[in-house]
Amino acid sequence: MRLNNKTAVVTGAGRGLGKGIAKKLAEEGAHVIVADMASAEEAVSEIVAAGGSACAFKADVSNQNEVQALVQFAVETYGTLDIMVNNAGINRDGMLHKMSVENWDLVIAIDLTGTFYGTQEALKHMRSKNYGRIINISSGSWLGNIGQANYAAAKAGVVGLTKTAARENARKGITCNAICPGFIETDMTLKLKEVNEGAAWDHMMQKIPMGYAGKPSDVGNLVAFLASDEASYITSEVINVGGGMIV
Repeated sequence: MRLNNKTAVVTGAGRGLGKGIAKKLAEEGAHVIVADMASAEEAVSEIVAAGGSACAFKADVSNQNEVQALVQFAVETYGTLDIMVNNAGINRDGMLHKMSVENWDLVIAIDLTGTFYGTQEALKHMRSKNYGRIINISSGSWLGNIGQANYAAAKAGVVGLTKTAARENARKGITCNAICPGFIETDMTLKLKEVNEGAAWDHMMQKIPMGYAGKPSDVGNLVAFLASDEASYITSEVINVGGGMIV
């Protein structure tokens, strides 16, 4: 129980990767606020059924007022905020020369600006108590990926934001790190098994040296470590969780 009685906020945690992260933090003893634009009640129910502590909060991370309310809720409910996991993100893929301004703006607003809001609001509280753990979920696509100019730009921005936050707050007892998941098995990625009789899935597996997709728990395990006191001397790092796919 490395995170016993710590308070954690995880955005985009109603399903998929974020849900896996939230469940792991709760398993480690944290009180978890499961934040999502959609309903997060199912994720909360699963955490509580497993003996964990969690509650749901509806928030659009691209709205600064809603992120402020989310952090305020965490502090008012549990008395503090120790861990902020900025996971919420979307993708709207398309070739650069065809990409609409609307799809560019939407991805930047949620994936990058939303991470900025979450980091900023968490820091306001964490700096006052000289302690905190901020973990931002970037992506291997931050290095550039065909058809993902908006997503890659946002995730590269998350890396720069993370490193800046780490430098600015290191002497306040706050660490800030980024995680770059590779191909993780979620409801969304599993749909590839239905494309061309699984050919799309098999193609992705060939890109991964380990030969199989990761699970949300693989990312959750790293989040839990970085959120713990065991990682108190680790900050400004960008860590891949991709079975060797991200080089």
